[in-house]
This record gives sequence, structure tokens and C-alpha cells, in this order.
Amino acid sequence: MSALSTATEPILSLRGISKRFGAVAALTDVDLDVLPGQVVAVVGDNGAGKSTLVKVLAGAHRADTGSITFANREVTITSPADAHALGIATVFQDLALCENLNVVENLFLGRELRRGRLDEVAMEIRSWELVRQLSAKIPSVRVPVASLSGGQRQTVAIARSLLGDPRIIVLDEPTAALGVAQTAEVLNLIERLRDRGLGVIMISHNMEDVRAVADRVAVLRLGRNNGVFDAAGVSSEELIAAIIGAADNVVSRRTNRREDPGDE
Repeated sequence: MSALSTATEPILSLRGISKRFGAVAALTDVDLDVLPGQVVAVVGDNGAGKSTLVKVLAGAHRADTGSITFANREVTITSPADAHALGIATVFQDLALCENLNVVENLFLGRELRRGRLDEVAMEIRSWELVRQLSAKIPSVRVPVASLSGGQRQTVAIARSLLGDPRIIVLDEPTAALGVAQTAEVLNLIERLRDRGLGVIMISHNMEDVRAVADRVAVLRLGRNNGVFDAAGVSSEELIAAIIGAADNVVSRRTNRREDPGDE
């Protein structure tokens, strides 16, 4: 994993974000900071609020309370168009790709380049530029997405998000259901996004993937913050303990020993 970003000011800050659906509190007073050139993993059990947080950032849900600061100014995200205009791109777990279309057609679907008619040459050139920027292993941008592997499809979805020159990319379970080789391909891709100076929010259940590429790990439990950890210094056991809310875990035992030196 590369060194932490030298930036000290977050590009994105969430403070006190809360979201309710009727009687259900999906998020309660959630804080999150993301710096440029940094990968922040957000982890938690099912029902922890991860999906709701993604949708708040993507503009699919509007937070009930709390503030969002982007590039040192407070903003309001009420729609996907707001998120896109700010520079926040989201790649959802289902990727939203059309398998019968090729890579170029998927990248520019709904925002085709035209000069009186479709500018196929310009779109293909731009597609290859994105693929090369990500060092992606895609044989051709004219092959149907249906013929690509899971890792290659994830690459296409991420490349599509880069068309708008975002500053933050949110990846929802990017390695879910991928094999070992494909997972490694996607993790390498995440590192390249960080190396380009983007802030990356990675939602994941896989602790090894998280510890492989994340700089910081934010744990959500029952819709609330339950710890932020330096990924280089935290074990999978400590993360799991924070996720499930275990009282008897490595962190608590270490703390107890410090408070009671007589036990050592």
C-alpha cells in the first residue's frame, strides 16, 4: 500500500449525517472525512447504514440532518445531478452496465459525443485514453461487455465514472463475487485512482481487501460511527470486533492492561 496522502485538508467532510425511514433510523450523527489521494474504507454488518450512506453521497437520498462540506464549502446534495456537478461519482454494486453494448457504448451511454451525428472516432479515442489511464486489461473497447470478466466490467464502470472528472469516487462492494485474480485487478485499480489524487470511498465486507488498499477504515454499527482506524495498524480481528460491537476484544484488553499495570 502506498504512503498516506500528504494533503491535510479533507476534500469531503460529513458531520452529523442522519437519515430516517419512518420509525427506522438508518443513519444517526455519522461523521466521515476523505482526503485527496486517500482510500477510506467504510465497513459494517448488514443494516449498519453503509448503503444509505452511499445513496446520500450519490444524491439518491437526502440527509434529514447534518452537513456536507466539499472543497471547503458547505453543499447540499438533493439529486444525482448535484453529486455529479460537485465531482462525486458513485459506482454501485450492480455496475449498471448494458451487457449487449460494447465498452464505448457503455461509457458514453446517455452522453454521446456528437458533431451533427455520433462522433464514433472521438468516443473510441477517449475510451482508450481512460482504459490506459487505469492500466486496464481490456482487449478492445469494441467488444460487448457480456464477454468481459467481472474485474474488467468493474473497470468499465469505474472508467465511465471518470468521464466527469470527479474528485471523489464511491465504490460499493467493488470486489463482491469476484475471483482471486479479478479481485487483485480491482484492488490495483483502486490504488491507481488514489495515485491520481482522487479521494476513494470503498464500501466492503472483505477485511483483507480493506487492509490491502485502504488508508483509513471507518466502522459503522447500527447506523452510527463505531471507530476510525489506521488500516496499516489494525488487524482484521479488531475491525470485526468493532463491526459486531464486541466488548471483549483486542483493543479493550489492551486498554484495560494500560489502566491496570498490576495485571502485567
